[in-house]
Amino acid sequence: MDISDKSIIVTGGASGIGAAIARQAAQAGAKVCIADLNIEQAQSIAHEIGGIAVSCDVTQETQIIAAVAVAEAAHGPIDVFVSNAGLGRGDPSHAASAPDADWMLNWNVHVMAHVWAARAVLPAMIARGSGHFVNVASAAGLLNQIGDSAYSATKHAAVSFAESLLISHGADGIGVSVVCPQYVATPLLGLGDGDAKGNLLTADDVAKAVWKGVAEGAFVILPHPDVAKYSALRGADPARWIKGMQMLRAKAMTEHGGISVGNFYKLV
Repeated sequence: MDISDKSIIVTGGASGIGAAIARQAAQAGAKVCIADLNIEQAQSIAHEIGGIAVSCDVTQETQIIAAVAVAEAAHGPIDVFVSNAGLGRGDPSHAASAPDADWMLNWNVHVMAHVWAARAVLPAMIARGSGHFVNVASAAGLLNQIGDSAYSATKHAAVSFAESLLISHGADGIGVSVVCPQYVATPLLGLGDGDAKGNLLTADDVAKAVWKGVAEGAFVILPHPDVAKYSALRGADPARWIKGMQMLRAKAMTEHGGISVGNFYKLV
């Protein structure tokens, strides 16, 4: 898809990967609406790129519907919906130790927000015979994030829902891309672009991969190419894969004294 002059909405677009996706879309000539809880930061990015901003809590379907209405009033029917909002809380202790509230928050942000986005714009896209969903998941949706069971489970569900969208509606002219990066130097890890090195990418790196993948009609977008190799190994020999992940967890415990996503990227 050529995104020039297209109407695009980006959730979680006020910072990190979302802001980079929004900036690059605007540079390509798209009309961008940034939907984010942090309305002041969203407005700042929108002013910078010549877009618009709207306050949106993606755990509330009514707010996603309202954000779509604002974007469409300004820019016309949504051509590309980028579901990017995300979070990570981690396991307090054992793999089932996170409270139900954290599990439900992960579920609503990482899965239901994608469902509600599709519910809001898919019927009109089908009627027009065109449209594209960019669902930002994670390499954890193909592999696993050690130390955050709720994150891993819901990111797997996000990948599955994206696949369902494409299977069901590809013949209707609907494109779907699911983005599965590993570690990125963003505020989610308490990092910025200056921290990126080795396998730790910048948000701009991910955004470039996203729009390249959309242009090529790719379903799975892997900003970290090694994820394809890991996913193949996992599928070919699950027992060996689990053993390797157990060893990686033990290494994290030994070298960092615990499981922290803020440090875990140093091990991969």
